[in-house]
Amino acid sequence: MEKITPWIINATTAKELIEAGATILDVRSRISWGFGHAINARCVNWQEFSQKTLPNKGKLLDNAQVLEQLLRQINISNNNPVIVVGNPTNPLHFGEEGRIVWMLRTLGHCQAAFVDGGQQALVKAGVALEMWGTKPQQIGDFRINRTTTWETSAHQLQSRLNHSQNLIIIDSREAREYAGATPYGEKRGGHIPSAVHFYFKELLQPNGYLLSSEQIDYKLKLVGIEKDSDQEIITYCTGGIRSAFLVAVLVSLGYTNVKNYAGSMWEWSQAENYSYPLVN
Repeated sequence: MEKITPWIINATTAKELIEAGATILDVRSRISWGFGHAINARCVNWQEFSQKTLPNKGKLLDNAQVLEQLLRQINISNNNPVIVVGNPTNPLHFGEEGRIVWMLRTLGHCQAAFVDGGQQALVKAGVALEMWGTKPQQIGDFRINRTTTWETSAHQLQSRLNHSQNLIIIDSREAREYAGATPYGEKRGGHIPSAVHFYFKELLQPNGYLLSSEQIDYKLKLVGIEKDSDQEIITYCTGGIRSAFLVAVLVSLGYTNVKNYAGSMWEWSQAENYSYPLVN
């Protein structure tokens, strides 16, 4: 099967890949999934593959063998495309589809992509649906080959503060969080020093589809982010979900040297302020 190189694809391309046997992951709620999903789509959430307790809830499971087995159980194989479907018009959308694609790419899967426009786009494209699927599910043979190309750690980010002219840090949370609100269990509020604010939903149209590449480039340029530059871009949010969505979009649009800090505020805010500072 032909490899996917983009991290984001349109529904027509997704339909072709699904009909050719791609694995489908649906990150919507189980109720939404149950009342209509692409045939054989697995209902998953990002928490299944992440650590369970603070301050590490945003980080992927640290046991590679366990993580590999979990991915095999949902029919992930290195040589078969993975199509991820979300619901970007849901007010509670946190970019989960971007997180799953970022995770798979980081673990070495080079054929993972999410559908622009999500489930509604698939429906419009004529993808066949089923309810509450009960068919036997295949097992994959995925092997992890982790790359650091699109991820960074708290220590790596902390060591870069005030020591790089080419570093752009993007806070992809809501404005209230950037200003100090702590709605999701953060120990301290505020934002990482020098971080610019760019809420991840600014990438989306009201109908859930991404803005055009020109519109996104323009919005990013307003906060100092240039596509054709040697800038290193690091994104973060609360637990690396919204920021992973932003990474997926930036990589798809041709931005280079883009990394997600998965630990994000859950991890950073648990540390002492003198080493891991936050400002309001």
